Amino acid sequence: MRYKLLQEGDIQVCAIRHPRTFLSKILTSKFLRRWEPHHLTLADTGVASATPTGYMENSISYSAIEDVQLLSWENAPKYCLQLTIPGGTVLLQAANSYLRDQWFHSLQWKKKIYKYKKVLSNPSRWEVVLKEIRTLVDMALTSPLQDDSIHQAPLEIVSKLLSENNNLTTQDHESIIVAIAPLLENNHPPPDLCEFFCKHCRERPRSMVVIEVFTPVVQRILKHNMDFGKCPRLRLFTQEYILALNELNAGMEVVKKFIHSMHGPTGQCPHPRVLPNLVAVCLAAIYSCYEEFINSRDNSPSLKEIRNGCQQQCDRKPNLPLRLLHTSPDLVSQEATLTESRLKPVIVTSNEIHVEVERNNTANQKMTANVGNDSEPNLIDCLMVSPTCSTMSIELSAQADRILGCYVEILKMLSDYDDWRPALASLLQPIPFPKEALAHEKFTKELKYVIQRFAEDPRQEVHSCLLSVRAGKDGWFQLYSPGGVACDDDGELFASMVHILMGSCYKTKKFLLSLAENKLGPCMLLALRGNQTMVEILCLMLEYNIIDNNDTQLQIISTLESTDVGKRMYEQLCDRQRELKELQRKGGPTRLTLPSKSTDADLARLLSSGSFGNLENLSLAFTNVTSACAEHLIKLPSLKQLNLWSTQFGDAGLRLLSEHLTMLQVLNLCETPVTDAGLLALSSMKSLCSLNMNSTKLSADTYEDLKVFL
Repeated sequence: MRYKLLQEGDIQVCAIRHPRTFLSKILTSKFLRRWEPHHLTLADTGVASATPTGYMENSISYSAIEDVQLLSWENAPKYCLQLTIPGGTVLLQAANSYLRDQWFHSLQWKKKIYKYKKVLSNPSRWEVVLKEIRTLVDMALTSPLQDDSIHQAPLEIVSKLLSENNNLTTQDHESIIVAIAPLLENNHPPPDLCEFFCKHCRERPRSMVVIEVFTPVVQRILKHNMDFGKCPRLRLFTQEYILALNELNAGMEVVKKFIHSMHGPTGQCPHPRVLPNLVAVCLAAIYSCYEEFINSRDNSPSLKEIRNGCQQQCDRKPNLPLRLLHTSPDLVSQEATLTESRLKPVIVTSNEIHVEVERNNTANQKMTANVGNDSEPNLIDCLMVSPTCSTMSIELSAQADRILGCYVEILKMLSDYDDWRPALASLLQPIPFPKEALAHEKFTKELKYVIQRFAEDPRQEVHSCLLSVRAGKDGWFQLYSPGGVACDDDGELFASMVHILMGSCYKTKKFLLSLAENKLGPCMLLALRGNQTMVEILCLMLEYNIIDNNDTQLQIISTLESTDVGKRMYEQLCDRQRELKELQRKGGPTRLTLPSKSTDADLARLLSSGSFGNLENLSLAFTNVTSACAEHLIKLPSLKQLNLWSTQFGDAGLRLLSEHLTMLQVLNLCETPVTDAGLLALSSMKSLCSLNMNSTKLSADTYEDLKVFL
């Protein structure tokens, strides 16, 4: 039977203190019945003390208890315990046998714990200490008491013992770790014990104790820990354990097997805390690699100084440590004339591409806007605008380089699991790395694999995390774009990111405007080299009238006509524009209903047969149209009522409608497969008066949000 450990205030007994010589005279139930029960409180310094009206004036210390026995002889009072102390005996009477046994095991536990604390506080011979530790562990494992402190108390005793004795041999270390291993199967190690484990991982990474004892402990930490902020030494122990695995002969293969064991053999990890804990360990380890440079920030220009150019070289503190090496000798002169160099175009070079980024106007505008503003400028803008930061090369120590390589490799492994990728992208969306890491070429080059995995994932919750969390903050898309500090290719990753984002981003126009303002040059250069995605982007900019400047429009047209794929897509654009003018020409019906079972192709064929500039009411109810027909619907400028009842029109179509059909007033989406993701896009349609969402996947939260906007 299992019992709860006795806590303070749990005893409700009749207490009798008497000389040992009179014990036989008073051990009668008649004598005990004369006494009323009194509340005895359990204290850290003693077993029990009476209330002010009781019979025990002072508490009894656990160290004073010589023996605890159950009264089992004939004529003994029911449910009583006998506590033998110097000079007398204390009888405790419980209400039932279960409560009596709970007290009995609790008092025995307390008495033994105080004994072991005393014995292990002054160790003489370590072979005796080790034997006592094993006995203590066995006692905790066999105790019928059910309480967290039953296993934690022995661990804390051993932890204190180790912290006060630093002259132990390696063999003593391993013997103690093996002895307490059974207690660690269901309990986190205390902070001091974590320090001891970390030291062992650093000094003996190839020890079998690391594999056999520490592995289940770390697995439990990763599966059950809720917040490393409350127990940072658990995180440090996990970090040192993984580094110890990396020191084995197989190296990263052992780490890979460990990560796989944490994920499990199925396609879905059954432990939701594993990924956040692994990411927290990786981020802390990577941060530690650059800690020396982060601590030296006082000696370097701040982000605000880099943006505003308000502090000259002579006004600054001494330079950064010599580990910060500049890749070009000309940087010394650049640093001396920081303000002048910022007014010149910056050439961002890669293997084959030389993109000239004009920063004269944009940088001056941003600097002017920030004058008098105490907020820190955007991180990536600072890295791009400042020549000294963007060209800075960081040389890590050999140990830091190994740590960086190990934990960036773990991030790569995590990105390979399909079920972990959405949560990983969300955790990394607000860029969590210091600016020193982003300025380190090796780090951004290795992390590029993770960003590629995000860009290749068709799920919107994954690749949408490439963008910034909110306006004014740059994300991975900007960092790995041509002109960004992490771009080291010919824009291939940039093109793949644009391709996947254009396929799912419901704010297509806004995204195109952002590209036209910030990345038009790289887009034109990649289109000139035949990149089909960039050719499509330039065509969409012309089709949606994103570019207002006539010279820029002519330059885009010249770029398109310089390649076969561009020429073909530009001709198709011209054909669509002619059809659009014909379609939008005034005339035609004001109401139109398609027959049931009609398809997207039927709708396209119908709309290409004449003028529909006056069409205000279109019913596609009970047809087989999908989101693909939205490309044709957005060409109807006068459309005010649209019926999509019982069609396959989905979220992608809604996103397109929300940007182009600004005059739409009535929309029927009954029995369509739309979800919250698409319905939220309708919040931008201010003219919408009637919206039918019956039998859709609308949630209550989205319904409340739409009520606010519509």
